[in-house]
Amino acid sequence: MEQQDNLKLIVEGCLKGERRSQERLFTMFYGKMMAVSMRYIGDRDSAQEVLQVSFLKVFDKLEHFDFSGSLEGWIRRIVSNTAIDHLRKAKKDPFLSDQDNDFKSLAADPMQEQELLAHSQLKAELAQKAIEKLSPAYRTVFNLYVMEELSHKEIAEKLGISEGTSKSNLAKAKMNLQRLLKEQFIQIEKR
Repeated sequence: MEQQDNLKLIVEGCLKGERRSQERLFTMFYGKMMAVSMRYIGDRDSAQEVLQVSFLKVFDKLEHFDFSGSLEGWIRRIVSNTAIDHLRKAKKDPFLSDQDNDFKSLAADPMQEQELLAHSQLKAELAQKAIEKLSPAYRTVFNLYVMEELSHKEIAEKLGISEGTSKSNLAKAKMNLQRLLKEQFIQIEKR
């Protein structure tokens, strides 16, 4: 409870534009959010850039956070979305990407590259929507296991559940995701 009160004080300070509070919030979440950014972005410099942009968005939108959910989860979503936007922008402008493979594939067939990019973006959006449709319990275990790479033992400790429940929720989350994605792809094909 004390940590939650401390967090609220930091957020209130950020809303007032207090630099010290902003620095504390950034420092508090830097490590975890850098890991999220690195998961999407290949190189450390770009990942740090994405993280900086993400925290600018956090401070800009902080007034909309109402503590009904986890601040860490809210920030994580902003970081993930910013990283995805960065990747999309890099794919649209090959000069923003520092990977030689991007240039080779663009040179080979620009039309095919655009189709592949559009297809992969659609898949990512569908996957994100499907994950959001999972029940909170399934979605939480799925994200902790797949995105955060925690073990079932760590998830069990973090959520106060058994390892068996963690494994069961992950299996059910995967089954539900397969069903949801199959339904979404069928809807797209009917269009």
